[in-house]
Amino acid sequence: MEREAGAGLLALGAAVGWLLRPLSPPLLAGLALLLLLAALRWLYRLCFAPLQLLRAAHQVGYIPEPGLSKCQAAGQVRRRRKRGELPPVYPNGWYRLLDSLQLRVAEVKNITILGEQVAVYRGQDGQTYAVDAYCPHLGANLAVGGRVMGNCIECPFHGWQFRGEDGKCTKIPYAEKVPDFVKIKTWPSCELNGAVFVWYHCDGIDPSWSIPEQDEIQSGEWVYRGRTEHYINSHIQEIPENAADIAHLSHLHTPSILSGADLRYTSARLWGFAQHDWKVEWNPEPEPNNHCSRMLVNHALRILGHHCSLLDVRVVARQVGPGIVYLLFNHSFLGHGIILHCVTPVEPLLQRVTHSIYYQANMPAIIPKFILKAECIQFERDVMIWNNKKYISKPLLVKEDSAIARHRRWYAQFYSPNSPRFTTQQDNLDW
Repeated sequence: MEREAGAGLLALGAAVGWLLRPLSPPLLAGLALLLLLAALRWLYRLCFAPLQLLRAAHQVGYIPEPGLSKCQAAGQVRRRRKRGELPPVYPNGWYRLLDSLQLRVAEVKNITILGEQVAVYRGQDGQTYAVDAYCPHLGANLAVGGRVMGNCIECPFHGWQFRGEDGKCTKIPYAEKVPDFVKIKTWPSCELNGAVFVWYHCDGIDPSWSIPEQDEIQSGEWVYRGRTEHYINSHIQEIPENAADIAHLSHLHTPSILSGADLRYTSARLWGFAQHDWKVEWNPEPEPNNHCSRMLVNHALRILGHHCSLLDVRVVARQVGPGIVYLLFNHSFLGHGIILHCVTPVEPLLQRVTHSIYYQANMPAIIPKFILKAECIQFERDVMIWNNKKYISKPLLVKEDSAIARHRRWYAQFYSPNSPRFTTQQDNLDW
């Protein structure tokens, strides 16, 4: 036994000696090169590559009961809403499908929006088209295996082709003639400001207003620097209503971004030396832009109680319809740019929220990436609230909350008598 133990120790010592022996110069050079390449890759991603931060609903402050699956937890949130308390779930307006960069020529993608499946594709002419995803023949999903043929989308099941402009079927490979009545539903769509949008109206009415262009994005003066995406369990109206909830800023968003997004720890004394200061004003816009509202934000940072004027930022947040917000940044040192904040209803109480930032091309990419990350931290504090709250149709408001009531009256214009509502009947959805 002692002999075996001694042999084992000798073998271990030999192995350690082999590992610790001086490495050959070529091997050292190779390791140094690998480390250098890794460092350069990290620096490139930090300074030049766009920021991509994609979050699912359960990843941001979602606190379900122990033992529940993600699906069960989402259902739990939905059951917290009492029948008849919610506004209609799908307001009329323009909604973002995806960023332009996500759709190449002749590419098709399947997008879930407003409880439906939409096939969005880019034709050979570079134009984008949005049609119902399911073929009216036998129900195949055009975005799953379907091909772009010219400006048409071809069904992967039987080869039927539908024109993107009007949805008319242009070809049935095995039929002598294409009946005139064969067509698929098309969605009014547009592509601008680096994104593809579709129009929704519960009564099928054509767009009554258009999305304003941001000239700096269209001209390329401001370039894409990153995107965040969050899935949120809430009613869509609760998200833009934050703009009018001025009081929550001083409580929820005053702690430094260094303290993170988890509300259980944002008040930690460790980061108490830095605090954000907000001065906010919200108002609806007059005719003919009554579908828009405007929030003016003056942000300041206080370090150890002293105002740090170098980090003063002025933001103009313009809400366009129910699901689009333009966050325009103006800073004497950090430059100018915009965050496109888009809320897209996926299901009645599930929203996909994206923030895409475009910034001056002559500014280092790390600056807009820092701004987007800071915005994301502050936004995720709200997400933690939304993911665990319920909508109160008749809230108890004090005089200082008057902007919330005005916002609800303004937002009501996006609902129609036929707008779909959410009700619960045991565990089922009734539309």
